[in-house]
Amino acid sequence: MERQENHARWGVMAVLLACLTLGACSSVGSYHGPVQCAPYARQVSGINLRGRAASWWWEARGHYQRSHRPQPGSVLVFRASSRIPDGHVSVVRRIRTKRRIEVDHANWVGGRIEHGVPVEDVSPRGDWSSVRVWWAPVGSMGRRAYATYGFILPPH
Repeated sequence: MERQENHARWGVMAVLLACLTLGACSSVGSYHGPVQCAPYARQVSGINLRGRAASWWWEARGHYQRSHRPQPGSVLVFRASSRIPDGHVSVVRRIRTKRRIEVDHANWVGGRIEHGVPVEDVSPRGDWSSVRVWWAPVGSMGRRAYATYGFILPPH
């Protein structure tokens, strides 16, 4: 009986350790809760990449097409920064205009999954290299611009 209890304790500790080491995506700093952007984007998009969200752009090379134009189902990859140290990934739900899309993503607001979130291209060249994201807690577009790599296109 004691052996089973020890085995169960080690199992719980391993799960907790795994949760603590997952890449975080919250726009307000690291959030290592149960809802993470990368596993959510992987599940929703079918793009089977792993690791820190910011690494997805480079991991996709040779496996998925990449673009600087959004498509429904593509994954927008945010660069790592002091604000989002592990980067962030969002799945494009809908194209609204040439410079505005809606995304589904997890953990932009810590611990939440959000759908139909407005994102706008604020890059000088219109190449989606810099974006602003809707910030639900205040009900408006965020003031801060975030650097992105571009879009990983969904598998066909």
